[in-house]
Amino acid sequence: MIGLFDVGGRGLLIAIVGLGVAALLAAAWLVPAVMRALPVRMQPQASTLARLGAGATVWGVSAMAWIVLGGGRSSVSKIVTTLYYVTNGIVALAALFGILYLIASLFPEPFREWFRTAAFLLPAVLLLFGLVVPAILNVSDSFYDRNDEWYGFGNYVDIFTKDANIKVFSNTLWWGIIVTIASTVMGITIARFADRMRGEAVAKAAIFLPTAISMVGAGVIWNFVYSPREYGLLNSILPGDPEFFLQDSSLFGITSPWLPGKNTLFIMIVVIWIQAGFSTVVISAALKGVPDDLVEAAKIDGATDRQAFYKVVLPYIKSTIITVATTTVLAVLKIFDIIQTMGKGGSFGTSTIANEMYEQGFPQDNEGLGAAWAVMLFLLVLPIVFVNSRNQRAQREGR
Repeated sequence: MIGLFDVGGRGLLIAIVGLGVAALLAAAWLVPAVMRALPVRMQPQASTLARLGAGATVWGVSAMAWIVLGGGRSSVSKIVTTLYYVTNGIVALAALFGILYLIASLFPEPFREWFRTAAFLLPAVLLLFGLVVPAILNVSDSFYDRNDEWYGFGNYVDIFTKDANIKVFSNTLWWGIIVTIASTVMGITIARFADRMRGEAVAKAAIFLPTAISMVGAGVIWNFVYSPREYGLLNSILPGDPEFFLQDSSLFGITSPWLPGKNTLFIMIVVIWIQAGFSTVVISAALKGVPDDLVEAAKIDGATDRQAFYKVVLPYIKSTIITVATTTVLAVLKIFDIIQTMGKGGSFGTSTIANEMYEQGFPQDNEGLGAAWAVMLFLLVLPIVFVNSRNQRAQREGR
């Protein structure tokens, strides 16, 4: 039961636990003594000391429990080790922010608030810097081929000249266009008519429910719907021989690298089913914020309900619709998990940029082309982010 018995015996275990208890007792005596030695204006409040003491106690208890149970080597190692690391992570994060906040509190008043703000922004800035460096290295890798030899812009040329790569690029564009338009329009339509019906809360909950399902879970569910076997729901309903819905890469008999296959469209239906709930809830909330006076004034001027909705209500919630559309297009441009689940890793012409980035970079060991796909994904996402930020700025200015 005790992992340390195997390497040092009971005496070593008792010594380690004793040292841990002694360290806690020493900290309990030393910390208040140090705090009292500080000038009055620099001494923290008693509540702060209590929080520090509670955090140190939690950490000490979890550390000793982890040691007693073998440091992750016993039969209960997975549960105990997970709890240990999670606890230590929370305590370490809280300690980091607490120490930074205390240090910032030591500065005089004109600079205190600025340093407190900087203390909380510093970890985010460090993490951002940790993302910038890999991004630069990724751009550099995109100029090399499979054998790590200089290839220049060859990977980017291959993306727009080879039919297989064109198919991946066009699939991603079609995903962004079809899923975004369909889910946004469905959200507007359902939100408009659901607001007028009885049991509105129940209806919206049922529509929103698919949004709570992960893409992988939805893919597994809809694989049973599209299955060509006897239990496939769609094939059980349709007459004739079973169809392989997820293997038909043509669009009603038309095969082109610039057109999505029928199998891609069937996978899009699943994502529309998921995203429509999100669009409905957000747009419905925006509709409830439309002043009744505007609608009534339009009706007094002779507008019908439909005209008032299209001429008054929709323009009023335009910023919300843009937010929903940009959020959806960002999500579908990065679509990956459902392609792995339903498209069998991008087989039969269903691959997208995010999926191809993984497939080329890891299973096919073509890191250069995988990096080039990552750059292409960044270039596609960048204008959407710009539109979204501009829309948010317009919202703030309009308040």
